[in-house]
Amino acid sequence: MASSKIVIYQIFTRLYGNRNTTRKEYGTIEENGCGKLNDLTPVVLKGLVEMGVTHVWYTGIIRHATQTDYSAYGIPKNHPAIVKGRAGSPYAITDYYDVDPDLAEDVDRRMEEFELLVERSHKAGLKVIIDFVPNHVARQYHSLCKPDGVKDLGEGDNPQLGFDPQNNFYYCPGERFTPYFDLWHDEPEPYLEEPAKATGNDCFHNAPGTNDWYETVKLNYGVDYYAGRVGHFTPIPDTWSKMTDILLFWAKKGVDGFRCDMAEMVPAEFWQWATDKVKYAYPDKVFIGEVYNPAEYRRYLAAGFDYLYDKVGMYDTLRDVICCHQSAHAITGAWQATDDIRDHMLYFLENHDEQRIASSFFAGDGRKGVPGLVVSALLQQNPLMIYAGQEYGERGMDKEGFSGHDGRTTIFDYWSIDTLVRAANRKLTAEEKALKAIYNKVVGIARSERAVADGSSFDLMYVNAHLQHQYAFLRKAGAEVLLVVANFSEMPVDISVNIPGHAFDYLGLKEKNAQATDLLTGEKMSLQLKRDEAVSVGIAAQDAVVLKFKA
Repeated sequence: MASSKIVIYQIFTRLYGNRNTTRKEYGTIEENGCGKLNDLTPVVLKGLVEMGVTHVWYTGIIRHATQTDYSAYGIPKNHPAIVKGRAGSPYAITDYYDVDPDLAEDVDRRMEEFELLVERSHKAGLKVIIDFVPNHVARQYHSLCKPDGVKDLGEGDNPQLGFDPQNNFYYCPGERFTPYFDLWHDEPEPYLEEPAKATGNDCFHNAPGTNDWYETVKLNYGVDYYAGRVGHFTPIPDTWSKMTDILLFWAKKGVDGFRCDMAEMVPAEFWQWATDKVKYAYPDKVFIGEVYNPAEYRRYLAAGFDYLYDKVGMYDTLRDVICCHQSAHAITGAWQATDDIRDHMLYFLENHDEQRIASSFFAGDGRKGVPGLVVSALLQQNPLMIYAGQEYGERGMDKEGFSGHDGRTTIFDYWSIDTLVRAANRKLTAEEKALKAIYNKVVGIARSERAVADGSSFDLMYVNAHLQHQYAFLRKAGAEVLLVVANFSEMPVDISVNIPGHAFDYLGLKEKNAQATDLLTGEKMSLQLKRDEAVSVGIAAQDAVVLKFKA
């Protein structure tokens, strides 16, 4: 491979290896089964490498709140009133120093099983990313596995103060936790919390609603929200030290990077302090931030993040173009908005928070996402992320339990993913196999072509106003040039793509008759390259061409 292009493959670990097809709504782990760390075998990992994946994001590794009872293993039972779904959300952490017992074949050896997965992943040539959830924890957070000498979150807090810079939580002094839902949940005793702690989605009163992140409590990084978000960062807040120690703990385990959940809800000052300490000890560790506010992008990059989600820009734009809600010209504006930080933006079409491309809520067919995949993968040098099942056209249209019929794959329930089960059993349809082959081709091009990894990019849309459902651009490195045209239309097209004189000057192209090869199909064709003139290109419906030729 000639490329340094990063391709992240997100695996929701609880679901990925589960081959149980019972799929009972609100089913227990005994009924519906659960994927294990050991399901990620050397053969599975080799397949990801062959696809072109460089990093695997194992989602849901750290122990979180669940309705499954592990008290026989010394793990406290969680009150079901404050757990979303039977399995629980992996973003309601109950012990930052522990591995989720659902994922272990032998619960008592769960950390060892994770360490072996890291070792297997590295041996396969993959880097490992896990979640770091810094903004909030489960309401019943209590660490059993913290190292000797480490104080637990909340230990030493003064709960009589709504805010104190050295408290780990925010409190509602004198008020009991009284949310707008049943606190009994068929248990003999209700869930009690007094004084109430503030809820994770910046809900600073004692009565969160059902749409709040009521199963979590907000961590205090020294920002006084009661006084209008005033920061108190000197002396260093206690939470800063505790959370940085958690990052260092997992870095020492061999984890290569952290996908930081809701990073913008935590002050950038903390990130600068923490990433500096982690990267001083482990210079190659990668930080990926879930930041949705474009106005904050540059501040969080300056604070130590390597990559940020490009959600409200490129993802939302590509989704609209795929669904014919915007012209393909909108893609130009999406990349231009972050052009100065383009190498730091993570492109994706799916992840656990978003609806599946093939769901009825998005495009209804995974094949319709192909032009968006081509643009995401080939437009810039920046990283690409794929969510497990996306490459087969997984629909996510199940009603799993707490996660309703919403076009997303559940993060709250015990379940199995239809396409992944059938892929493992070699029972994919011809259409699913064809889609997977396209993903392999596109990712392979992104990883192997120097023009993508290291080359310049030139957007052709400003001289192609007639293209409304097609997006065209050039990539070039050395003498190698790619002309990429993605067709978002449901119809095949024969189009003329203008190539301006400026592209010839900027990229150092020569006027010539070039012999081009479509890297997606292997077909060869002749291109007559002249300044300010058009080349003719035929493209199938919802497809693309990647024409490679010599400059």
